Amino acid sequence: MDTLSYALLIFLIFMVVRAVFANRTPIPETSVKVHKITNPAELDALLSSTKHVVVDFYADWCPPCRVIAPVFSELADEHARDKYLAFAKVNVDHVSDVAGRYRVSAMPTFLAFTDGVLKGVEVEGLKGRGSVVVSADGLVERVRGADKVALVAVVKALAGESSGKE
Repeated sequence: MDTLSYALLIFLIFMVVRAVFANRTPIPETSVKVHKITNPAELDALLSSTKHVVVDFYADWCPPCRVIAPVFSELADEHARDKYLAFAKVNVDHVSDVAGRYRVSAMPTFLAFTDGVLKGVEVEGLKGRGSVVVSADGLVERVRGADKVALVAVVKALAGESSGKE
């Protein structure tokens, strides 16, 4: 075997070992203000009872999900407001039908709902970021990956709406 073949073999072995020994313990939730969704009905109830909902689609085996989890919890502690702005987490491995419903294919993915519907959020300065999916009308539709700047901006935009509409 030549050097390239050995390098590929070592890389494949590394990836298999990494997958086998990946940390799969549940990601601890540090905020009581984050709703842990365990079935579609729970999410539907939250969406119907709250003006804005930010949902974190994650997996326990996902390292970026572990990195951004404390940020999401801090945002919930700071910005959650009863019946106006709620935060929820959906484990894509346990509630895969909800992840499928919203076409979540990367973890973490953050979606913002308004009046129970997945809607874009008007946020300045996020266009052109690889992690941000922007609609044709310039609204942020989803944030893919552990992009703290984008997540904070979306939450602050939703929280800013709440202070102006009461």
